[in-house]
Amino acid sequence: MGSTLTLTARRTERLRGLFPDGVATARQLVAAGIPERTVYNRCRGGGPWRRLLPAVILLGTGEPTLAQLVRAALLFGGPDAQLTGVEACRRHGLRRGPARTPVHPGRPTIAVLVPDSRQLRSTGFVEVARTSRMPRPEVRNGIPLTPIVRACADAVRSLESAAEMTELMSDAVQRGLCTVPALAAELAEGSRRLTATPAEVLRDVADGVRSAAERDAKRLWARSGLPEPWWNAPVYGPDGTFLGRVDCWLDDVAMAWEIESSEWHLSPADHDHTVDRAASFVAAGVVYLASKPKKIIRDGPAVLKVLRGAYAQAAARPRPAVRALDPRQ
Repeated sequence: MGSTLTLTARRTERLRGLFPDGVATARQLVAAGIPERTVYNRCRGGGPWRRLLPAVILLGTGEPTLAQLVRAALLFGGPDAQLTGVEACRRHGLRRGPARTPVHPGRPTIAVLVPDSRQLRSTGFVEVARTSRMPRPEVRNGIPLTPIVRACADAVRSLESAAEMTELMSDAVQRGLCTVPALAAELAEGSRRLTATPAEVLRDVADGVRSAAERDAKRLWARSGLPEPWWNAPVYGPDGTFLGRVDCWLDDVAMAWEIESSEWHLSPADHDHTVDRAASFVAAGVVYLASKPKKIIRDGPAVLKVLRGAYAQAAARPRPAVRALDPRQ
């Protein structure tokens, strides 16, 4: 073989076939026929490989991709390790909640779940969670994921922002990937590090809240002195036509309050749809008003004044023959 830094082209190609992500443990490389001394020499300064984690090696010197970092984290965790937390939620299809943060060598970013018999600690970019309740993994594209309920609960436990918790859990529920009772049970199982906030957020999700902006609106509404509304209630016109799902619905007076989050108005077509939707409610006799999320946060008293006035207006006229369904039933 000559120098310990030299591998034949044929052997290099073989390694790429064995490790398509370009990441392997030192033990795997030795098992593939590479002398241990060669493995570690190639990871030294100026060598063609790079050490990502203890005994986990990138077969190259460039910046690792997210896929390579995930593979490295799982290899570090061992054969039973599963990806969990925010990154697992993304791979299950969730899109809302905390953004993917750039992986930093010294900041735990990628969470893996391992059996509590494994004497591992978090290191580098890997956050290790040891548990006696290892679930059956769901394998996607060769990556073992914790089930969505566990991934979501583990992610929530790592968050400090109630807004991010709301977005993540409501996204999972809204997509039909898990239920509120399942999330509640999972959060209760791992309650040692749990504060009151996740439970409070989940109660709001159970009430129908489907975004952080709606949760802010719900908290403001609680100061209004007005009757308890339904959140995200489907509403039908007098002829049975589906008018839409309303963020906040007062069924006794047929009043709709919408939260105009900017993420739903990214194009002229989106804006036109919102205008047409509002017009259909008004045409059906619904008292309809909308508020911007920033207005709710920054000028709550002014919003409350408008809400109380709208409710009084709605209560003063005959209720139209529209029908809504309580989403909690």
